[in-house]
Amino acid sequence: MATADHNLINRVSVAATRGAELAAAIPVLAQLRMTVFRAFPYLYDGDLEAEEEYLHSYTASPDSVIVLARDGDEVIGAATALPLQHEPDFLVQPFEQHGIDPTEVFYFGESVLLPRYRGRGIGVRFFVEREAHARSFGERFRLASFCAVQRDAGHPRRPADYQALDEFWLHRGYTRQPQLRTNFPWREVDGDAEIDHTMVYWTKPLGAP
Repeated sequence: MATADHNLINRVSVAATRGAELAAAIPVLAQLRMTVFRAFPYLYDGDLEAEEEYLHSYTASPDSVIVLARDGDEVIGAATALPLQHEPDFLVQPFEQHGIDPTEVFYFGESVLLPRYRGRGIGVRFFVEREAHARSFGERFRLASFCAVQRDAGHPRRPADYQALDEFWLHRGYTRQPQLRTNFPWREVDGDAEIDHTMVYWTKPLGAP
Protein backbone atom coordinates (compact mmCIF):
# COMPACT_ATOMS: atom_id res chain seq x y z
CA MET A 1 0.00 0.00 0.00
CA ALA A 2 2.83 2.44 0.83
CA THR A 3 4.42 1.83 -2.59
CA ALA A 4 1.07 2.37 -4.32
CA ASP A 5 0.56 5.65 -2.43
CA HIS A 6 4.08 6.80 -3.31
CA ASN A 7 3.53 6.05 -6.99
CA LEU A 8 0.22 7.89 -6.96
CA ILE A 9 1.64 11.12 -5.56
CA ASN A 10 4.64 10.93 -7.90
CA ARG A 11 2.24 10.95 -10.83
CA VAL A 12 0.54 14.16 -9.72
CA SER A 13 1.65 17.48 -11.20
CA VAL A 14 0.51 20.89 -9.97
CA ALA A 15 0.74 23.96 -12.19
CA ALA A 16 -0.81 27.43 -12.45
CA THR A 17 -2.95 28.30 -15.47
CA ARG A 18 -3.34 31.92 -16.54
CA GLY A 19 -4.55 34.11 -19.35
CA ALA A 20 -5.96 32.54 -22.50
CA GLU A 21 -5.55 29.02 -21.08
CA LEU A 22 -8.14 29.63 -18.35
CA ALA A 23 -11.18 29.00 -20.55
CA ALA A 24 -10.17 25.41 -21.18
CA ALA A 25 -10.09 24.73 -17.42
CA ILE A 26 -13.64 25.94 -16.72
CA PRO A 27 -15.64 22.79 -17.68
CA VAL A 28 -13.48 20.41 -15.64
CA LEU A 29 -13.42 22.80 -12.69
CA ALA A 30 -17.21 23.05 -12.81
CA GLN A 31 -17.49 19.27 -12.66
CA LEU A 32 -15.00 19.05 -9.79
CA ARG A 33 -16.93 21.66 -7.80
CA MET A 34 -20.16 19.74 -8.24
CA THR A 35 -18.49 16.51 -7.11
CA VAL A 36 -16.44 17.75 -4.14
CA PHE A 37 -18.88 20.33 -2.76
CA ARG A 38 -21.72 17.80 -2.74
CA ALA A 39 -20.18 16.32 0.40
CA PHE A 40 -20.29 17.86 3.90
CA PRO A 41 -19.84 20.66 4.88
CA TYR A 42 -21.20 22.30 1.70
CA LEU A 43 -23.84 19.73 0.69
CA TYR A 44 -24.07 21.64 -2.58
CA ASP A 45 -26.50 20.43 -5.24
CA GLY A 46 -25.00 22.09 -8.28
CA ASP A 47 -26.06 22.67 -11.87
CA LEU A 48 -23.38 22.39 -14.56
CA GLU A 49 -24.60 25.30 -16.67
CA ALA A 50 -24.83 27.61 -13.66
CA GLU A 51 -21.39 26.44 -12.51
CA GLU A 52 -19.73 27.31 -15.80
CA GLU A 53 -21.45 30.71 -15.88
CA TYR A 54 -20.21 31.49 -12.35
CA LEU A 55 -16.66 30.37 -13.13
CA HIS A 56 -16.32 32.55 -16.20
CA SER A 57 -15.51 35.44 -13.83
CA TYR A 58 -11.99 33.97 -13.91
CA THR A 59 -11.73 34.36 -17.67
CA ALA A 60 -13.08 37.91 -17.39
CA SER A 61 -10.39 38.97 -14.91
CA PRO A 62 -6.94 39.50 -16.47
CA ASP A 63 -5.22 38.85 -13.12
CA SER A 64 -6.89 35.56 -12.15
CA VAL A 65 -5.27 32.14 -11.82
CA ILE A 66 -6.47 28.54 -11.74
CA VAL A 67 -4.07 26.01 -10.25
CA LEU A 68 -4.65 22.50 -11.64
CA ALA A 69 -3.52 19.20 -10.16
CA ARG A 70 -3.29 16.35 -12.66
CA ASP A 71 -2.77 12.62 -12.32
CA GLY A 72 -1.43 11.98 -15.77
CA ASP A 73 -3.96 13.61 -18.10
CA GLU A 74 -6.80 13.60 -15.54
CA VAL A 75 -7.50 16.77 -13.57
CA ILE A 76 -8.02 15.59 -9.99
CA GLY A 77 -8.02 18.93 -8.19
CA ALA A 78 -8.04 22.68 -8.71
CA ALA A 79 -7.81 25.96 -6.83
CA THR A 80 -8.73 29.45 -7.98
CA ALA A 81 -7.87 33.05 -7.13
CA LEU A 82 -8.53 36.54 -8.47
CA PRO A 83 -8.64 40.12 -7.18
CA LEU A 84 -11.53 40.52 -4.76
CA GLN A 85 -12.81 43.57 -6.66
CA HIS A 86 -13.76 41.25 -9.54
CA GLU A 87 -16.06 39.18 -7.33
CA PRO A 88 -19.80 39.87 -6.76
CA ASP A 89 -20.79 42.64 -4.38
CA PHE A 90 -21.92 40.28 -1.60
CA LEU A 91 -18.35 38.98 -1.34
CA VAL A 92 -16.78 42.44 -1.49
CA GLN A 93 -19.04 44.38 0.89
CA PRO A 94 -17.90 42.80 4.20
CA PHE A 95 -14.43 44.24 3.62
CA GLU A 96 -15.74 47.69 2.69
CA GLN A 97 -17.98 47.70 5.77
CA HIS A 98 -14.92 47.08 7.98
CA GLY A 99 -12.68 49.67 6.37
CA ILE A 100 -10.58 47.27 4.27
CA ASP A 101 -9.90 48.38 0.71
CA PRO A 102 -11.08 45.47 -1.52
CA THR A 103 -8.62 46.48 -4.24
CA GLU A 104 -5.84 45.36 -1.87
CA VAL A 105 -7.30 41.87 -1.34
CA PHE A 106 -6.60 38.80 -3.47
CA TYR A 107 -9.49 36.40 -3.07
CA PHE A 108 -8.98 32.63 -3.04
CA GLY A 109 -12.09 30.92 -4.33
CA GLU A 110 -12.58 27.18 -4.55
CA SER A 111 -10.00 24.60 -3.56
CA VAL A 112 -11.30 21.20 -4.62
CA LEU A 113 -9.51 17.85 -4.57
CA LEU A 114 -10.82 14.33 -5.06
CA PRO A 115 -10.81 12.39 -1.75
CA ARG A 116 -8.16 9.76 -2.58
CA TYR A 117 -5.57 12.49 -3.23
CA ARG A 118 -6.02 14.35 0.06
CA GLY A 119 -3.40 14.42 2.81
CA ARG A 120 -0.53 14.29 0.31
CA GLY A 121 0.54 17.95 0.24
CA ILE A 122 -1.47 18.98 -2.80
CA GLY A 123 -3.63 21.36 -0.76
CA VAL A 124 -0.46 23.07 0.49
CA ARG A 125 0.71 23.49 -3.10
CA PHE A 126 -2.62 25.10 -3.96
CA PHE A 127 -1.98 27.79 -1.34
CA VAL A 128 1.68 28.23 -2.27
CA GLU A 129 0.90 28.71 -5.96
CA ARG A 130 -1.94 31.15 -5.36
CA GLU A 131 0.02 33.21 -2.85
CA ALA A 132 2.98 33.36 -5.25
CA HIS A 133 0.66 34.58 -7.99
CA ALA A 134 -0.79 37.30 -5.74
CA ARG A 135 2.71 38.42 -4.69
CA SER A 136 3.79 38.61 -8.34
CA PHE A 137 1.91 41.94 -8.54
CA GLY A 138 4.32 43.53 -6.09
CA GLU A 139 2.70 45.64 -3.37
CA ARG A 140 -0.66 45.92 -5.14
CA PHE A 141 -2.30 43.32 -2.88
CA ARG A 142 -1.95 43.43 0.89
CA LEU A 143 -4.08 40.48 1.94
CA ALA A 144 -4.98 37.00 0.75
CA SER A 145 -8.44 35.88 1.81
CA PHE A 146 -11.00 33.13 1.42
CA CYS A 147 -14.29 32.28 3.10
CA ALA A 148 -15.65 29.01 4.47
CA VAL A 149 -19.15 27.84 5.32
CA GLN A 150 -20.14 27.66 8.98
CA ARG A 151 -21.84 24.49 10.20
CA ASP A 152 -23.06 23.51 13.66
CA ALA A 153 -21.09 20.74 15.35
CA GLY A 154 -24.32 18.81 15.71
CA HIS A 155 -25.40 19.13 12.07
CA PRO A 156 -27.39 15.98 11.18
CA ARG A 157 -25.38 15.36 8.00
CA ARG A 158 -21.97 15.78 9.65
CA PRO A 159 -20.01 12.51 9.14
CA ALA A 160 -18.60 10.90 12.27
CA ASP A 161 -15.07 11.08 10.84
CA TYR A 162 -15.33 14.65 9.52
CA GLN A 163 -12.30 16.84 10.21
CA ALA A 164 -12.59 20.59 9.78
CA LEU A 165 -9.76 22.37 7.99
CA ASP A 166 -9.25 25.10 10.58
CA GLU A 167 -5.93 23.70 11.83
CA PHE A 168 -4.64 23.36 8.27
CA TRP A 169 -5.52 26.98 7.51
CA LEU A 170 -3.98 28.21 10.77
CA HIS A 171 -0.80 26.33 9.93
CA ARG A 172 -0.72 28.09 6.56
CA GLY A 173 -0.74 31.45 8.39
CA TYR A 174 -4.41 32.37 8.00
CA THR A 175 -6.54 33.92 10.73
CA ARG A 176 -10.28 33.52 11.08
CA GLN A 177 -12.04 36.90 10.99
CA PRO A 178 -15.50 36.37 12.54
CA GLN A 179 -16.46 40.00 11.93
CA LEU A 180 -16.05 39.43 8.18
CA ARG A 181 -18.94 37.32 7.01
CA THR A 182 -21.42 37.09 4.18
CA ASN A 183 -24.36 34.96 3.06
CA PHE A 184 -24.00 32.69 0.05
CA PRO A 185 -27.16 31.08 -1.40
CA TRP A 186 -27.24 27.56 -2.84
CA ARG A 187 -29.53 24.56 -2.98
CA GLU A 188 -28.50 21.72 -0.72
CA VAL A 189 -28.67 18.02 -1.54
CA ASP A 190 -32.31 16.90 -1.30
CA GLY A 191 -33.39 20.54 -0.98
CA ASP A 192 -36.16 22.25 -2.93
CA ALA A 193 -34.80 25.79 -3.16
CA GLU A 194 -31.71 27.90 -2.53
CA ILE A 195 -31.08 28.91 1.06
CA ASP A 196 -28.56 31.33 2.54
CA HIS A 197 -25.40 29.95 4.15
CA THR A 198 -23.18 31.95 6.49
CA MET A 199 -19.61 32.21 5.20
CA VAL A 200 -16.79 33.53 7.41
CA TYR A 201 -13.55 34.94 5.99
CA TRP A 202 -9.97 34.03 6.79
CA THR A 203 -7.10 36.38 5.92
CA LYS A 204 -3.31 36.37 5.69
CA PRO A 205 -0.94 39.30 5.08
CA LEU A 206 0.75 38.71 1.75
CA GLY A 207 4.03 39.94 3.16
CA ALA A 208 4.21 36.69 5.16
CA PRO A 209 5.52 33.63 3.29
